[in-house]
Amino acid sequence: MTTYLLLYRSTVSASDQMANATPEQAQAGMPAWMAWGDKVGAAMTDMGSPTQTVATVGDGLVTSGFIGGYSLMEAETTDVLTALLDGHPHLMVPGNAIEVCELLPMPGMG
Repeated sequence: MTTYLLLYRSTVSASDQMANATPEQAQAGMPAWMAWGDKVGAAMTDMGSPTQTVATVGDGLVTSGFIGGYSLMEAETTDVLTALLDGHPHLMVPGNAIEVCELLPMPGMG
């Protein structure tokens, strides 16, 4: 089983999305996320959280847009994982994307 880090990318920061949403809009999004979480079941190991960039350290590459949140999932293959992402509520917003990163074993750590 492989563990994957999902990074939810958007053109708007999570803090701006939350600050500009009405209580009704904020409440309306949760059932879709919970239904998707129920659909993928045990493959979801950590639903994650919204994120807010607070600093960038170093002078390496920084891509445009915002990482608005993350989740951790497990799947046998990347193909299986991407099939589980079908219908993900984050992808219902134009311009949004999910970056999928495979967690690799640390060299020398077992």
